[in-house]
Amino acid sequence: MIIRKLEVGPIMANCFIVGCEETKQAVVIDPGDDADRILMALAKAELKVKYLINTHGHFDHVGANKRMKDATAAQIAIHPDDEPMLLNLSRHAAMFGLGAENSPPADIHLKDGDTITFGNITFKVIHTPGHSPGGICLYTPGHLFVGDTLFMGSIGRTDLPGGNYDTLISSIKTKLLNLDESTVVYPGHGPETTIANEKRMNPFLR
Repeated sequence: MIIRKLEVGPIMANCFIVGCEETKQAVVIDPGDDADRILMALAKAELKVKYLINTHGHFDHVGANKRMKDATAAQIAIHPDDEPMLLNLSRHAAMFGLGAENSPPADIHLKDGDTITFGNITFKVIHTPGHSPGGICLYTPGHLFVGDTLFMGSIGRTDLPGGNYDTLISSIKTKLLNLDESTVVYPGHGPETTIANEKRMNPFLR
């Protein structure tokens, strides 16, 4: 499996390119901004994008949806509870004094327990509301892409519309912490961690 991380946009969100080494099919997880950089990284790795997967609908994670879809014809996938945000990105970004281009609507709705396959790689969708109503994580053995659900030593903020602290804690404890402790966690901001590290060190989860 090929994994490339780019920090994109003024809020430095993590965008992940995940590709199949055999088929060269790929997904882009959270294309938040800097579409040209993402496209260059894809070209350098000789990968063809099948899906643009949004872990949630906040502008810093989906802001490049339109440009990426226009350039690659990849399908946009998001949980239905967060799809309404895609059409209001400019208003959400303005709350932070920033700009964003509204996204096209989703081509695919991802719900808890669904799978999404590209090349020889399959992600299982884990619905983890709390940071946003439609927040999802993407799991394949050994790897977990969590968006803004979980960070190294912290959790996603819950003070934005649709956020709920108790819901987020429950999502993490019941759906993520039961995964293999060696699983690498790839968050939407900051460095990677593991399930083991967060079980033992994260003050929000004790």
